[in-house]
Amino acid sequence: MLPGMSLLPRQLLSVNAAQAERWEIEGRSILSGIGKRPVSSVTAPQRIAVRPLGIEGDEQADLTVHGGLSKAVYAYPHEHYAFWQTVRAQAGAQPWGEALPHGMLGENLTLTGLLEGQAWIGDVLVFPDCTLAISEPRQPCYKFAARMGFPQAVKMMAQSGFCGFYLSVRKPGTLAAGEAYELVPGPREVCIAELFRTKMRGRKAD
Repeated sequence: MLPGMSLLPRQLLSVNAAQAERWEIEGRSILSGIGKRPVSSVTAPQRIAVRPLGIEGDEQADLTVHGGLSKAVYAYPHEHYAFWQTVRAQAGAQPWGEALPHGMLGENLTLTGLLEGQAWIGDVLVFPDCTLAISEPRQPCYKFAARMGFPQAVKMMAQSGFCGFYLSVRKPGTLAAGEAYELVPGPREVCIAELFRTKMRGRKAD
């Protein structure tokens, strides 16, 4: 297997959503919708509406960095979950061997079969009743560190490149956990992995 490639089938494991709620972060009360929880799982595959601005029942608190038409839905590869389970356990943020619940990375869609090195801006994910297009990588912030439970989480995402990707809604419809999806290539000019590295280098230079 080439670096950055997944051999798992392309499948949606979970659809996750959350209403914005107050988080105590670094002594401040911050409104955030990062606490996603499954609303459709493989064991309970409810159909969830997907509209141009996102998943039914989901909310973003800061629309300057999350949400909007180009970042309506956030997807994260489940292949990276083992990495985060390990580093959280090393940091004392969770017991060794404890599995992370889907949505823990703040994602709306927990999926398999598509890593950042295989994902390009403009590629299209075709589900049975919904079509989504890859738009840009996620950039981690202090809210992500708070969610993960240790301050080095932002640095770990930047170093690993395990960022996931935002999606715009090409065709609204519904999603249900357990569905397979097809990847239709776009122009293949900008890769999510490369764009994320470029953005992280730019942040260091600021």
